[in-house]
Formats: sequence, C-alpha cells, structure tokens
Amino acid sequence: MAISNKTEVSTIQIAVRALVEYVCRSGSIESGFRTVTTLTEGTKAHQNIQKQYGEQDLKEVYLTTEIPYGDLLFVIDGRCDGLLLSEAAACTAAYTIDEIKSTSMPIELITEDMYPVHWAQAKCYAYMYAQAQGLERMRVQLTYMQVDTEQQKRFVQEATLAELELHMQEMIRQYAPYAQMLQTHIRQRDSRIHELKFPFEAYREGQRKLAGAVYQSIETGGKLFAKAPTGTGKTISTIFPAVKAMGKGLLQRIFYVTARTTTRTAAEESFSLMQASGLHIHTVTLTAKDKICFKDEVRCTKEHCEYADGYYDRINGALLDLLSQETLINRPVIEQYARKHRVCPFEMSLDAAYAADVIICDYNYVFDPRISLKRLLAEQKKQTAILVDEAHNLVDRAREMFSAVLHKSDFLNVQREFKVLSLSVSKAAKAVNEQFISLRKQSPEPVRITEEPPQGLLDVLESFIVQAEKELAVHGGKPTHMLLLDTYFAAQSFVRIAKLYDERYVTYSECTKSEVEIKLFCLDPSYLLQQMGKGYRSHIFFSATLAPFAYFMRMLGAGEDDYTVSIPSPFSREQLDVVIQPLSTRYQDRERSIGPLTQMLSQLMDTRPGNYLYFFPSYAYMNVVYEAFTALAPHKKTLLQRADMMEEDRDSFLGAFVANNREAFAGFAVMGGIFSEGIDLVGDRLTGVVVVGVGLPQLGLERNIIKDYFNASGLHGYDYAYVFPGMNKVLQAGGRLIRSEQDRGLLMLVDDRYLQPQYQRLLPEEWRHYTVLRLDDGIADLP
Repeated sequence: MAISNKTEVSTIQIAVRALVEYVCRSGSIESGFRTVTTLTEGTKAHQNIQKQYGEQDLKEVYLTTEIPYGDLLFVIDGRCDGLLLSEAAACTAAYTIDEIKSTSMPIELITEDMYPVHWAQAKCYAYMYAQAQGLERMRVQLTYMQVDTEQQKRFVQEATLAELELHMQEMIRQYAPYAQMLQTHIRQRDSRIHELKFPFEAYREGQRKLAGAVYQSIETGGKLFAKAPTGTGKTISTIFPAVKAMGKGLLQRIFYVTARTTTRTAAEESFSLMQASGLHIHTVTLTAKDKICFKDEVRCTKEHCEYADGYYDRINGALLDLLSQETLINRPVIEQYARKHRVCPFEMSLDAAYAADVIICDYNYVFDPRISLKRLLAEQKKQTAILVDEAHNLVDRAREMFSAVLHKSDFLNVQREFKVLSLSVSKAAKAVNEQFISLRKQSPEPVRITEEPPQGLLDVLESFIVQAEKELAVHGGKPTHMLLLDTYFAAQSFVRIAKLYDERYVTYSECTKSEVEIKLFCLDPSYLLQQMGKGYRSHIFFSATLAPFAYFMRMLGAGEDDYTVSIPSPFSREQLDVVIQPLSTRYQDRERSIGPLTQMLSQLMDTRPGNYLYFFPSYAYMNVVYEAFTALAPHKKTLLQRADMMEEDRDSFLGAFVANNREAFAGFAVMGGIFSEGIDLVGDRLTGVVVVGVGLPQLGLERNIIKDYFNASGLHGYDYAYVFPGMNKVLQAGGRLIRSEQDRGLLMLVDDRYLQPQYQRLLPEEWRHYTVLRLDDGIADLP
C-alpha cells in the first residue's frame, strides 16, 4: 500500500487483493492444513482456463476506481483474471467477472461458500467494471481448478451495481481505521528517518564503505556480495543504509534474513539502538511455530486450541492494537498481545509481518517455496530489499529447502493405522508402500542414484494426497489423525519439489533391512534461489567469510551485473597472534593425534591462563579428545558442547566465559555449531581460540554426489563439496576471537594442511602473519 498527501485529502493506493485479504481474512488455522499451490502451478491453472475463453472474452484486465471516505481517498486497483463478454453478446446476459483459483484439494470438496475472500475479491472487480461502464448489474463467477487432475468447478452469482457499491463501502469502512493508523505511522517513520544519524560517534574503518555499497545497491536495484571481517559491524552497516533508503522512498519494506537466533537478536538490538536515536519503525521478528506456540502440542485446530478458534474474528482488532502501540515487535511482544486478544501468536506474527516495515526472520520465509510469505504482491516486492546475514549458510540451507525426502515406514504405519479408520486412505498408503518395495527390488545395491524423478512413486503419491485431504477435511483435528497429517505434509512437499526437478537434481534411495528412504536432492540451488528472489528490488548478501567470492556468487545465483565489495579488517595486526601447529588431524591419524593434542591444549592453559574455545570438526573427535583431556588434567575447568543443548544450556555455556578470569577455563565445541557463529565474547571473556582440523564435512554419500556433479560441470568438485564448506567453518570459528578494538588474543590452527597452498589461499589476510609451532617446540615459545 502506498500513501501520499493530496492537499487536505490523503490518498491511499491499495490493491484489491490486499484490501480483501485484510477485511476477509482466510488462512490455514480453521482447516488445520494448507492447500495452497505454488506460483508456477497457479499460473498454469490460470492459463489453461483462459485458453477456453471465447474470442470476445478478455483476460488479465486492469481495473481501478476511486472511493472517498472521510478525509481519505482510496485508489483501488488490480487485474481481474477474466472479463467474459461472449455470453452477454449472445443472450443479453450481464457481463461476467471470472476469478480463477488453483487448488490442491479434491475438487468435489470445494463448496460455494468455502472461501468468502474469493467472492469478495471478484465482487470488487465487478463493482470497478460496472461503475466505470455504467452497468446496472454484473455476473460474478468463481472458477476452481485442481492442479493435478485439471478438474474444474464453477459457481456464479449475480449482483446489481447498488449491491456491489454497498459491498465496496463496507470493505472500505472496515479497512479505514487500519489505513489511518498506517498513514500516521508512515508519516512519522519517514520524518524520523530523515533526521536519523548513524547511532555511533564514528564509523569503524570499513563501515562507511560497506554502508555506501549497500545504499548504492538498493538505489540501482542490484545484488551485492559483501565480505566484511568479524568486528566490522556488518549488522548496523547494512541496516542503517537500508533504513535511509526507505526514508528516500526507494523502499517500503526490508527483510533481514538469517539462519540463527543469535544473529536475529543482533538485528533487533540494532533497531533498538536506532530507536533510542529517534527512529520510529515497525519491525516484526518471526519465531518458528513450535517455539512460539502456547500449547504443549502444535495442533492448529479450533477443537484443540482456543487461540485458533475464532482467530479471524479477533485478529484485525488485535493487529490494530499491536501496531498502534508497539514498534519493535519481537517474540515477547507478540506473545503479550496474542494472549491479550486470544489469538494464535504464530499466525498473528505472520499477519503483522505483512504490515511491517522490517521483517526479521529465517531464510525460509523468503526462499523456501513451501513456506515463504506468499501474500507479498509484485508491486510490494519491487519496493523490498533483502538483507541476507551470514550468507555463507544459505548454500546448504537452500539445498535443504529445495530437496525432499520420504520414508517407507511412514506409509506402512498409515496403511496399518487406517485399515479401520479409512479403508481408502489405507489402500492409498499401501500403494505408496508397494512402490517403495519395488524400488528396493530394482537394485541389489543398498544405494541407488538416478538422474530422473521416481515417476511411479509420484503417481501413487498424488492419489494418496487426494485421499488424505478428504479424510483430513472431515477428521483433521483428531489425535488419531496426526500421523496422517504429518505423512500428508511430507507427501505434499515431495510432490511440490518434484515439480522443480531438473538437471540440477538427482534422486537417490537408501535401503536397510526394514526401511527405504528416497530423496530428491538439489545439488546446485543457484537457479532456484534466483527464481525465489525474483521481483525484489535488491539483495544484499553479506558475511565475514564470503570467500572465495567466485564460489559463493555462483552458488547464490549472482548475475553478470552483480558486484562485490571486500572490507579490510578494522583491527590492527598486533591484536591477533596466529599460530599453526602442523599436527595431522586427518581421519586415519586422529587416534595418534590425541596424545600430542591434549598435551598442547593443557600446556596452553598453564602458560596463558584465561578463557579458551577449542573447536573440533565433529562431535565424535571432540568427545574422544575431551575424555583424554579430562583424564590428563582433571582439575582444569572445562565445559563440553552437547548436541541436544536447550536454550538455557547454551546461555549457561556462554555465561561461564567471565571477564578477568584468573583461572584457566576451556569450552570444547564443534565447528559449524551454535558456538562457532554469531556469538560475542568481548574483551577478556575470550583469551584464545584453537581450531583443530580444517573443518571438512564427513565423507558421505551426499557430499560425494555433490563432488561428482561439479566435477562433471568442469569445476573442482572436491573444493565445492568439502574444502570450501570446511574452511568456511574454520573462518567462522576463528572469528569469535577479535570482536572489538580492545580485544587481543591467540588463534591456533592445528593441522599440517594449513601450510598447503590449497588451504593457505583461503586464509584471510589478517591470519597470514602466522608462526609455525612444531611438536617439539614449547608453548612458552609462542608469540
């Protein structure tokens, strides 16, 4: 929605779809499961139906109208799917507005009054056309198309111009208080942004360069790939220029996306800091449903959850209250207002996000085709910038988002459970289970890799989805149906990902005695990242470890016109002592490495008391070394990272790193884990970091498939599959050490491969003034 001033009347421009979605909210809570289709599926359905139109019928007709309301003038526009003139010419019937909707639901389940929002949208178009043409009545038609079977179903209503006008006036009446609130907010926001100063006394070295590159990228509408060392202040250096661009009218929305809670917190803190300097802006932080849900079990049905029951009756009032009173809307704020208005906190946060200036969230809300915020209109995307924090993580996360997996056991369990509950569901699950059995028989090898999707399996999955949807539509809220719901979601995901399948995918299956797993595995996510990011004004990919640039630009979907910026370290060389100990930590040498390694780690704590983080390439290696270390030095204070740590456990682990510690203390952690990225242990809270190994992922099926794929593409497959991801973990772990101008510390890299050119060229400039410490050298000889 764009808002501008026009003498004493405020003009509010809004799309039909945005208007009706606010007034006639429709979502997933009442039904308990989603039946949305992808953009590609929806486009295909529209085109198929529009091909059936007569010669005089029109498609994608742009319509607009102006409606005054108090001191507001609403300018409403949109494109109707079809304007049918043939029937009117043939039999003097009224002209027909055709609104096309695609669905994955069985077509027979759709009833005329199932989706009031669809009728509301179509009636808006009908009013706009009738009013412009001076027509006394219009026919309004809803056309539904099932995307898999291509079956169609139509409902038709007829309305006079007076009835359509009353419909529009009621829509505007309900929307006006919300529009007035947003109008007041945007005026205040832009005025405050104009006056906003950088929230620190001065820029750190490199910050101004990074901020300038971000602003220029938003101004020109391009992609920026920025490498800025740890301690540069990347968060504020990307957010501040984006906010300034909003004040200049270049943006109306900012996405700040990241993979970790810690970096989301850093973004929240940056906005809080700017708010203290006068900024007035709506920021909404999205929290995963399972974390923010008020119930012990996440079951989004009105029978199970009082916050879902009647959600759409209360949400508009709740949003108006929230957005009128709050600006920095994080998890505690969402929970407070959700309890006050008795609405689902997760759904409320999503609805608030569509009205927010800034959305702080996980990558998947932008890039995952199954989860993303799909109600953003094309015009809104053009006024939106995406700030991708810790962008090095997006490569593997994107592979995960664009892949899908199924297990034989899930369908066998549904087959057995539903023999009594629903024979049709049981038979459909049995057909899928039999396909898994057939896959197992096709190859004597436990692993089978093909370059084609499993078409036979996909065919029976379609039938299973249809039967599951019929059953869930009636009994979806029952506890007995949770297994079916989970399996249905997995099947839906698999089928949707199969529609993205191309030469960048392989299909692999793994068989054990009783289980068969099949996966559609995305090897190169670059193309799909490009597709999911289409339409946004600008993308800013930034990280301390976005190196080598060529690798990350290729994997993150850079275009020929996109550019890079590399910021030098803001810290002096004297702040960091780098030592390489060439002890082999290769898998075959690890048992021999344990003795020398534990001796060195213990001596380090004796010689230089303080707080240390010891990073390892895997839990298994870390646990063996930790056991040997505690046997060698039982009185030394240590903590061990566990794979199942809860949030309070993580806080306790970091809380043990106290400043001015007179005793030696060491935390044992894994590279790529929760303590190797996005944490700040400033000053004396961290004395040194030891990185054991070069971080290579464990040798395995998927990594080898990736290696072979890029080898076949003419690239260095081993680097793409192992070296680049591994060394990125090393750089992140080492980056925990120097976080401010006052920090000093020791970084020790333990592995002989750090002296090889293949790995040395990946070390940042500020790490290359290293000292080599041989095994027979003493720790006391360290610089």
